[in-house]
Amino acid sequence: MVAWVPDLLYASGRFERGLALVCGPDGRIARLAPVAEIEDGVEIIRLAGRAMLPGLVNAHSHAFQRVIRGRTEYRTGGRDTFWTWREMMYSAAQRLGPEEIYDASRMAFVEMALGGITAVGEFHYIHHAPDGAAYSDPNLLAKEVARAARDVGLRIAVLRVFYARSGHSTGPNAHQARFIEKDAGVYLRHVESLMSDLARAHADHGAWAGCAPHSLRAVPLDSVREIVRFARSGGLPLHMHIAEQPAEVAAVTAEYGRPPVALLAGEELLDQRLTAVHAVHVNSDEVRALARAGSIVCACPTTERNLGDGIVRADALFSAGARIALGTDSHTQIDLLEDARELEYHLRLQRLERAVLAPDAPGETTALAARLFDCATVTGAQSIGAQSGRLEANRWADFFTVARDDPSIAGAAPDDLLSAIIFSLSRTAVRDVAVGGRLIVAGGRHPAQDEIVSRFAALQRKLWG
Repeated sequence: MVAWVPDLLYASGRFERGLALVCGPDGRIARLAPVAEIEDGVEIIRLAGRAMLPGLVNAHSHAFQRVIRGRTEYRTGGRDTFWTWREMMYSAAQRLGPEEIYDASRMAFVEMALGGITAVGEFHYIHHAPDGAAYSDPNLLAKEVARAARDVGLRIAVLRVFYARSGHSTGPNAHQARFIEKDAGVYLRHVESLMSDLARAHADHGAWAGCAPHSLRAVPLDSVREIVRFARSGGLPLHMHIAEQPAEVAAVTAEYGRPPVALLAGEELLDQRLTAVHAVHVNSDEVRALARAGSIVCACPTTERNLGDGIVRADALFSAGARIALGTDSHTQIDLLEDARELEYHLRLQRLERAVLAPDAPGETTALAARLFDCATVTGAQSIGAQSGRLEANRWADFFTVARDDPSIAGAAPDDLLSAIIFSLSRTAVRDVAVGGRLIVAGGRHPAQDEIVSRFAALQRKLWG
């Protein structure tokens, strides 16, 4: 047993002094206890000058896209949109073999760890060799991504993606040859195999599998039905890109006569297990449908602003009672607290007012910060099926600490510290990160950081010259 003793510990919606997080040998929280009540024989680790919070959960990642950071920020000629960016991303995807995907993923994951992220949902859709040929193990690349996460120390939900087509009445796109599988039956057999292999290799609950029909544009409705049935029967996380772009909404409406969320609702395919990634271009009826079904919306504000996707209607979603998780998606920037504050800030710019997402509780000075922090922890954990998100007994001992004397939050009192963290924290303030009670970041550094960065720099030179 180990007792971690910070200056302040965030539990039950507030920072407390004098509390220790007691971690059992199974990597779970045994209890939160006053320091004076820690019994003899328990190792005590003091985290002086630190505040402890539950680890952040990144619900949507494409780890390989870390290789294109900074390489798409120019005009290609004509009007640049998500769709022109996508072709550049596809070009990068064609260059990556198994070892390159491992190195790119480790770079993304170590950056997550340094920012306080302890678990990630990896929306993984590269399955084949660059020419479209199958590997002898159809899950080879998924396992490389899982290996990268576990070598860094993160927990990972490998959300294996089914990609069936370029689009309705659209010819094949050669750049998608690495993604596309024959049919949903083949895909689900691969998911079952991945589930089994990850369970054997990661008995510590470090890696598990989920289902991810890519989108209604890329997966026919009959296949979506089949995958949803499978995920429901197995209790698996289920993620899907939904209504990220107006062109996607128009394509689905043209094929089925209804926009994406309305179509899923009418087919009774929305439920608490589904995470709708992005859900930017949804109407008010669709917002209410998502809320009624208990589905989660995963907003990715940093990516959505970078790609010109639009602004997630977080105000309408919260008003309807929907849940929102957060993802770093394309990794233009990996800072989940930045995504949390952007969820609010984008709406401030749009509506010309402040505290847009604050619950209707005047005078509750930390209510807005607490709501945004829950998006980055509690709801993210629900989205990917992780037993984390809160510091409480029986959950995994996944946490991070911030230095209270970091210039970005210096002087914050316990009552306003959460607001300072959400709206002002610099990532340099993150000092310790633990997964299962084991430090993967100490003093603001990861033990393999230099080697990971060096390997990634070599990869970038190889890819881009």
